[in-house]
Amino acid sequence: MSAIVTGIVLWCAAVFAAQAEPAGIVAFGDSATSGYLIPRQDAYPAQLQRALRARGYDVTVKNAGVAGDTTLGALKRLDLAIDPGTAIAIVEFGVNDRRLRVPRADMEKRLGTIIDTLKRRQIDVLLVGYGGLDLSRVASRHATLYVAWHVAPGRHRARDGAHYDAEGYRIVVGQMLPAVETLLKRRRP
Repeated sequence: MSAIVTGIVLWCAAVFAAQAEPAGIVAFGDSATSGYLIPRQDAYPAQLQRALRARGYDVTVKNAGVAGDTTLGALKRLDLAIDPGTAIAIVEFGVNDRRLRVPRADMEKRLGTIIDTLKRRQIDVLLVGYGGLDLSRVASRHATLYVAWHVAPGRHRARDGAHYDAEGYRIVVGQMLPAVETLLKRRRP
């Protein structure tokens, strides 16, 4: 009988320990995620983590952005970028595919594969579009949340005039926050 009690105690301890760990969020994207040309603490993943913590969420937000990455590159590094135990993945790709003239059907198919793979791993997904790239159709097709970033043209840009500065990222974090909070609330016991 004591083996059963010991087993139950150990199981309860493991459940409580798992609940005590911060929810893991991975920001998976290209230079717009990595924070190209600005300090890493000003990129959106760091700002999102601070905003969520200020709202009382126990989270960590990993920046898995790589400048110049495409949907093909994302597929190749998916398993390395998304840690086991990740709760939410914010997927931001497609602008570089468009710049490199990757056929839209190929880009959308790869995004769908990324979303479906993450969902099979029981990771909630938020798909992000920006720079005039509307990915709402991909999100709808794969039943995932979607947010389009909107920052006034020519404003809040890094020194290259294209990527966001800290203020630009503050704006997009505000646009994403309701969707991320929705996903976090779904995961609460």
